[in-house]
Amino acid sequence: MTLALNPQQDAAVRHPGGPLLVLAGAGSGKTRVLTARIAHLIRERGVAPSRIFAVTFTNKAAGEMRARVAALLGADPRGLWIGTFHALSARLLRREAALLGFGPNFTIYDQDDSESFIKRLLEQRGHSPKANPPRAIHAIISAAKNRMVLPEELGASADGPLERVAAEIYAGLGPALRQANAMDFDDLLLFPLTLFAEHPERLAYWQRRFDHVLVDEFQDTNAAQYRLVKQLATEHRNLCVVGDDDQAIYGWRGADVRHMLSFQQDFPGTTLIKLERNYRSTQVILDAANGVIAENARRLGKTLFTATQGGEPVTLLTAADERDEAEWLAGELSRRAADGDVAYEGMAVLYRTNAQSRPLEEAFRFRGIPYRLVGAVSFYERREVK
Repeated sequence: MTLALNPQQDAAVRHPGGPLLVLAGAGSGKTRVLTARIAHLIRERGVAPSRIFAVTFTNKAAGEMRARVAALLGADPRGLWIGTFHALSARLLRREAALLGFGPNFTIYDQDDSESFIKRLLEQRGHSPKANPPRAIHAIISAAKNRMVLPEELGASADGPLERVAAEIYAGLGPALRQANAMDFDDLLLFPLTLFAEHPERLAYWQRRFDHVLVDEFQDTNAAQYRLVKQLATEHRNLCVVGDDDQAIYGWRGADVRHMLSFQQDFPGTTLIKLERNYRSTQVILDAANGVIAENARRLGKTLFTATQGGEPVTLLTAADERDEAEWLAGELSRRAADGDVAYEGMAVLYRTNAQSRPLEEAFRFRGIPYRLVGAVSFYERREVK
């Protein structure tokens, strides 16, 4: 199986080696490029699948990417290291657990497990879980780990009683988890770095273990994730990162777009390839998007274009409040349906949070517009409303 690629996509796929930064705009085919590059390395360069370390941000994306690589190769790429940062780190740590004081069958705590564990630690130390909610404590500790902030550093910068309690719990959390032979999600990212710092020979081993490191959604990496891939790729420098600084929206959970902005300084000699052709939208939408994002202060810069010219004009409404907005939107949808432009089932309304559905539902009900909420419960079906 072969893929049709545009010149920029093909250049990224066939990049001979060394650091590669693929600046991929929305709808530009970045997943196609990543999968095609992995298949190219295996089929054309003779790289063993087991010597490729490819990171995605969801298990679903990893599964889809593996399936696409298999389709391109005509066979399953056995041994390929492809998965999320957490999954690949766990796979590495299972082999190195003893050096970190864990058994190879250590338990991985999810958020609920971690919060329950923190609640027990709070109670053991005489702190009230009501006054110090485990979820809030966990969020503070998780944010600190994502920034690679140590317990003593968190304690020194604490500016309130909750932060001080979080720092105390953080200090005791590591030993308690080790005693339970358990790691939380954040530990999965930190312990490989601890391993490499305390056992340089293991860092050298894992650096020799992989010939190519590839990272998807690079703009969403946090400090620990970026340090991990940097360390793995330091010797061979075959680090391919794909992302879009204009789509960096996860700063609230530790992602730092500066990793992408500084990549060319961190890896001198980087090849930069821009994927600017969009296969998803019309030019009208892209012109509006380009105009808005151009105002961002710090960005690498690109201009999306498409062969799909024309399209519906973009309307910007400044409403008085949420009800005014909902009434205008309901009227617009009703008009389009009455004019025969498009049926209701061909319309979609996107909003930021489920809490915003109420004024929309009220406006739709008033006008008799049929609707269905996706991934949420209608305001009028909620138990507290009934």
